[in-house]
Amino acid sequence: MIRVSFLVTAFWAVTLAVSAQQINAPKELIQTYTSQYKGERFPDGRPRVSDDLVKRLKTISLEEAWGVLRSEGYTNQFEAGWMRINAGQVLAGRVLTAQYMPARPDMENPIKEKGKAENRKGAPNSWPIDQLNENDVYVADGYGKLVDGTLIGDNLGNSIYAKSKTGVVFDGSVRDLEGLEAIQGFTGFVRGFDPSFIKDMLMTGINYPIRIGRATVLPGDLILGKTEGVIFIPAHLAEKVITSSEWIALQDDFGHQMLREGKYTPGEIDMKWSAAIIQTFRDWLKKHPDKVKMTPDQLEERIKKL
Repeated sequence: MIRVSFLVTAFWAVTLAVSAQQINAPKELIQTYTSQYKGERFPDGRPRVSDDLVKRLKTISLEEAWGVLRSEGYTNQFEAGWMRINAGQVLAGRVLTAQYMPARPDMENPIKEKGKAENRKGAPNSWPIDQLNENDVYVADGYGKLVDGTLIGDNLGNSIYAKSKTGVVFDGSVRDLEGLEAIQGFTGFVRGFDPSFIKDMLMTGINYPIRIGRATVLPGDLILGKTEGVIFIPAHLAEKVITSSEWIALQDDFGHQMLREGKYTPGEIDMKWSAAIIQTFRDWLKKHPDKVKMTPDQLEERIKKL
């Protein structure tokens, strides 16, 4: 027991020592927090869920994703109450996190010196943007600050979209709304809008775990943002959440059509399906191949469980 405790203490001592020398979270720390994910990663250790899954994520509903996450024990992954940039667009991508805190002089200069040592350019609120890849989403804990809490304006918004082709989620505010809404394809979830410039805020770290409202967010999570709000999906559950949600949507589409046509009764659709309904479902799937996103093996496995 003593040796285990010593090893854990030593691990965190090394982690904190490395952390003190860089803005970005240490690769080892990111891998520790996301250890259940076994797929491809970015060089910095952040999970790299496939672009195909990100694309498919856009088509599922928040309720379906929430239901799967809740069944897995993840009950703190949704947040509502946003103001929208280009409302009506879906936001989907891989999370890159940034942590902001109220400024204090004894921290500000060391952080800026770290940035210089790491050859970072511009103001600290632009540093996370430099690390974005296509299909990434810049997610920032700006502790809800509105006045003087504007994390970006339209200049940085254009840079974000050029790199990511997605948008932002800020527990904080933005400025230049008219300019941001002119960026075709860009969307965002923010707490408000203000004409002020960012002031008295410190960007204290990139790709650390952060809190967004009632949600805990890790770098590499998938994010899905729709009218209701945003949901954060752990990287190791991404495929399960997406395929399960697609399966629910397939059943619902089929069931709704059968009810509209009067082919089956609500009782027949809502209960365990008979062999006749399952065969009708198979025939329906053949006529609607565009609705099926999962592999044939994945689809057959789920049909057998009906």
